[in-house]
Amino acid sequence: MVAVTVAPRSHPSPYAAFDRGQWRALAEGQDLPLDAEQLARLATLGDRIDLDEVRTVYLPLARLLALQVAASRRLWTVQSEFLGTSTAKVPYVIAVAGSVAVGKSTTARLLQALLAAQPDTPRVDLVTTDGFLHPNAVLESRGQLGRKGFPETYDRRALLRFLADVKGGRGSVTAPLYSHQSYDVLPDQVQVVDRPDVLVLEGLNVLQAGNRADGQVPEVFLSDFFDFSVYVDAGEHDVEQWYVERFHALRRTAFQDEEAYFHRFADLTDAEATETARGIWAAVNGPNLRTNIAPTRSRARLVLQKAADHSVKRVLLRKL
Repeated sequence: MVAVTVAPRSHPSPYAAFDRGQWRALAEGQDLPLDAEQLARLATLGDRIDLDEVRTVYLPLARLLALQVAASRRLWTVQSEFLGTSTAKVPYVIAVAGSVAVGKSTTARLLQALLAAQPDTPRVDLVTTDGFLHPNAVLESRGQLGRKGFPETYDRRALLRFLADVKGGRGSVTAPLYSHQSYDVLPDQVQVVDRPDVLVLEGLNVLQAGNRADGQVPEVFLSDFFDFSVYVDAGEHDVEQWYVERFHALRRTAFQDEEAYFHRFADLTDAEATETARGIWAAVNGPNLRTNIAPTRSRARLVLQKAADHSVKRVLLRKL
């Protein structure tokens, strides 16, 4: 049995804390259905991760989620029998939240791959909320292009409709697609989500409650449609450094494409690139993290706390 660290009585916490050894032990004996080449394809640029980290952190998490999915299905069956209904099962929805450059995309892809290897969840779809950003033309007309990623730059009504349709059991629900190369929503291109076993939804502000533009509290939140939520956490100083490092990596790769939106940064010197990246962080990503993203951490069912080397040093699981 794994020993669980619980916060002292003088500092009550809704979370049970697991160190790396305790968490890894929860998947002892489980096969890892990934190799180094597959992991390299899943990892986001600049996110340092190896197979040992996957085995220590993400394999136990996938196992926990598989148990949660199975329990949800049993409850659905019992409830359907009690109510005398015959509706089909609906997708189990997992939200993955966190800052720019913190590694949430890698986390979401790993969960998709690891859950898809489970016998009871072979169909796992991954949708990012980037596609629900308003197009650049709309943001420019509103003077919001420089705030891309802030809550008001998303079409939250469309995202709510998408989740409501998915969770309502509708087939062939579509989600818009986004290109980081063109830095814009792709016109007339969509991703079709057709009643998967699990849907992983990844995005900056998916756990946010927030108010509507008219200042009223909305009747429905994105989190109303989530069965489980993960927040990828790290100190802001570390995340800023990772963002700068990723900017340098993109300058050497994606930004070299003359068609890329940020091609103008390709010829910056190292010093200029660092200054530019830190300026973007100070103006956009840092304020968004502090004001809109970090405050949602306490709403997550599970928090992955990262150290400066990208490794997860502690896992916090909300007590049931």
